Amino acid sequence: MGMATMSSRGGYTVEMSKANENELRERLVTERDEILEQVESSGQSGATVELDQSRTGRLSRMDALQAQAMAKASGERAKRRLLLIDAALRRMDAGEYGECRECGEIIAPGRLQADPCALFCVDCASNRQY
Repeated sequence: MGMATMSSRGGYTVEMSKANENELRERLVTERDEILEQVESSGQSGATVELDQSRTGRLSRMDALQAQAMAKASGERAKRRLLLIDAALRRMDAGEYGECRECGEIIAPGRLQADPCALFCVDCASNRQY
């Protein structure tokens, strides 16, 4: 089992093995497939709200508009997540996965386990908070 990345940080060594990276790749691909499946199955969510208010038992127009807005927001979140996943997979292919985009240090493997799309180490992510 070869070592993909190694860095000394705060007096300890952080390692990302190829096996760990492959596991994270599988998680990312699975998540991407699940998101694409959800987006495809919810294609009707963004349809125009029907204005026929003579039907009984239908949601009110306001409820329908709210449901439509929620579906749109959910779709936007899914698109953003897909972009992050694709970027992480490209970094893996380029051999740059696990490097902080801010300082260049190695992102702790535990942080990548929590979010395989992480772009920043804990310190840099904390500094970016508003």
